[in-house]
Amino acid sequence: MADPLYDTQAGRLVAEATPGDNAMAVSVSELSGRLKRMVEGEFGHVRLRGEISGYKRAASGHAYLCLKDDAAVIDGVMWKGSAAGLAFRPEDGIEVVATGRLTTYPGRSKYQIVIERMELAGAGALMALLEKLRLKLAGEGLFDRERKKPLPFMPRTIGVVTSPTGAVIRDILHRLEDRCPTHVIVWPVKVQGAGAADEVAAAVRGFDSLPDDGPVRRPDLVIVARGGGSIEDLWAFNEEVVVRAVADCSIPIISAVGHETDTSLCDHAADLRAPTPTAAAELAVPVLAELRLSLDAMRQRSERCARRHVERGRERLDALARVMPARDRLLGPQRQRLDELGARLDLGLERRVTRARAQLDRTAGAIRPAALERRLEAGRARLTDLGRLVESLNPDKLLDRGYVRVEAAAGGTVTSADAARAAGALLLHFRDGALPAQVGEAALAPRAAKLEARPSRAYPEKPDQPRLF
Repeated sequence: MADPLYDTQAGRLVAEATPGDNAMAVSVSELSGRLKRMVEGEFGHVRLRGEISGYKRAASGHAYLCLKDDAAVIDGVMWKGSAAGLAFRPEDGIEVVATGRLTTYPGRSKYQIVIERMELAGAGALMALLEKLRLKLAGEGLFDRERKKPLPFMPRTIGVVTSPTGAVIRDILHRLEDRCPTHVIVWPVKVQGAGAADEVAAAVRGFDSLPDDGPVRRPDLVIVARGGGSIEDLWAFNEEVVVRAVADCSIPIISAVGHETDTSLCDHAADLRAPTPTAAAELAVPVLAELRLSLDAMRQRSERCARRHVERGRERLDALARVMPARDRLLGPQRQRLDELGARLDLGLERRVTRARAQLDRTAGAIRPAALERRLEAGRARLTDLGRLVESLNPDKLLDRGYVRVEAAAGGTVTSADAARAAGALLLHFRDGALPAQVGEAALAPRAAKLEARPSRAYPEKPDQPRLF
């Protein structure tokens, strides 16, 4: 019998069919396909409980992770549509229950679970995730008291982020109407389920981005509200995207999520937490009736204080009047001083007049009457000569000797025959009056002939008369 260690068939170079062996050689792809069909057929629906490890989100939107426990690990994949519908944000270290189907990945000879749905593994895991996120955001300072903004005393406009169909918005509106009617703008959002966190965060940022002078009035205060429910129902208000939107908002925010015992991370990030939505409306505005009573009470107190101030001032004035000295006692020294100054003034004026009269006498004595008389006499003689010169130059003086002064009727002295003919109407000035005259060719013809027959005499030109002034 041959030794199996030295069986010549074991080291054959070319594969050949062996007698009695029914196993046919298959390809790797064929084997992978058989394994894939077997695994998917046997484990077409499974639920796995494990801790998330190595979670990452690809650019395509698909999520890849591992589920592990103390002894084993399995790869998992969640396609884009399923990943978008998660109610929480997966993180490493969170214990979850994943529902899906097992399959293989031939490219790596590995099996994996295709996750269709994933939930937290009980309230303990949910609280662990919540605590982890709380510590992370608190470490960034999002919950610090220094970040809290004071609420306006009486907001003109209030923005409300909540469901438009629930009882929450009705309770808020009724409470505001009872206390202090205010303009309210509602931004409708989903308050639970997939996409609720993104809608709430978008609403808060939307209110914060409204301009002061835009068509929609910018709120002075924002209320984020939701009714009560389980921690799963309120989970949207624990999402990081909501907490950051509330913390970054420049408008003061009141968080009214759930009832008194419900607490969310949104409450920590808001400027004020209200135990209920109705309480949020009460914290947002004062009671108008109480405000009016307070104003009336303050008005009455102001009037009383004013009257009391006047009364005390009158009392102080009366007290001062009693201790003040009499008028005659106060004014007596001043009156006496006035009399003394008046007497001194009269005496000083009299002395001043006396000195001025003496100075005038001395000045008048210094003037010489003879020189003054000589100057006056010379002035009179000169004035007389000037008068004679003026009288001799008077043109009307010649009228006494038979001369006539001729003027045109329109005005102006006539000194030539041509000017007389041109004027036509003349005015003849004699010594004792003036007569009108008319220049005509018939009247002047005889006289002109006689004048032409007479020999002409040359009269010397008179020198220009000197001007008096």
